[in-house]
Amino acid sequence: MMSSKRTLWRLLVLFILSGVSLQLYFLLRIAAMTVLAPQSTAFQRSEIRRIVGEQGQLAWSQTWRDDGDIANNLRRAVIASEDANFVDHPGVEWDALENAWRKNSQAKERAQKAQAAIQARYERAVERAKKRGRTPPPPPSATPATPKIIGGSTITQQLAKNLFLSSERSLLRKGQEFAITFMLEGLLSKERILDIYLNNVEWGEGVFGAQAAAQHYFHVDAAQLSSIQAARLAVMLPAPKRFEKQPGSGYIQSRSAVIAARMGAVELP
Repeated sequence: MMSSKRTLWRLLVLFILSGVSLQLYFLLRIAAMTVLAPQSTAFQRSEIRRIVGEQGQLAWSQTWRDDGDIANNLRRAVIASEDANFVDHPGVEWDALENAWRKNSQAKERAQKAQAAIQARYERAVERAKKRGRTPPPPPSATPATPKIIGGSTITQQLAKNLFLSSERSLLRKGQEFAITFMLEGLLSKERILDIYLNNVEWGEGVFGAQAAAQHYFHVDAAQLSSIQAARLAVMLPAPKRFEKQPGSGYIQSRSAVIAARMGAVELP
C-alpha cells in the first residue's frame, strides 16, 4: 500500500515537473525572440509535412522583413481586420471570447434543430409510405452545413497558437494558448509581436509572411503595398487557402473597402 502511494506521488511530481519544464521551454523560446526571428512555427512545420506528403515536393515562399520593410498600410489593415484593440489589450479580450462562444453555441443549436427537422420529415414520409403500401424513401443524404466557428482570438493568441501549438480544440490546449499569450505580451513589445505575426502568418498554400504575400498577389515588395492591396491581404487571413482561389471575389472586394475605410483610425504600436 505504501509502495503504491509513493509511486503515485512520484508520478504526480514528475507530471508537475514536466509541466513546469514545458512552460520554461516556451518562456526561453519567447525570450530569444526579442532579438532572434523564429526559424519556423509549429503550424508551418505541419504544413510542410502535409504539402510534401500530398505533392511529393515543397513549393514554399517566405522571406523575413523587418518592421521598416513592411508597409504601415498592411499593419493598419491587419489590426483593423483581426484585432482592433491590439495596442490596448493585455493579450486576451475576454468580452470578444464570450461573444464568440455565445454565437457559436447559438449556431450549433440552430444546426441541431435543422438536423432534427430533416430527420422528423423523413420519419413522417416513411410512415406515410408504409400506410399506403409504397416503398419508403431513402434516408436523407444531405445534412445542414457545419456552423461557422467564430474565433474571437487576438493577434497575440493567433501567434501563440501558430508558434507552438496544434490545431486541436480542447480545454487543455486553450489553457496553454492563454499561458503562451501572456508570456508573449510580458516579454515582447507590441511592435515585435506584430512583426513576428506578419512575417509568419499564412496567406495561401505555401505562402507565409507579408513579403511572400505581397509578391504572390501583387508582384510588389511588402513595403510598397497600397491601402487597398493591404486591405485585401488582411481580409484573406481567416481563410487564406479558400480566398487564394478567388482573390477577386465580390466578398473580398466589399470587405476590403470596409477595412480600408477603418485603417485611418487604427493606432499603430
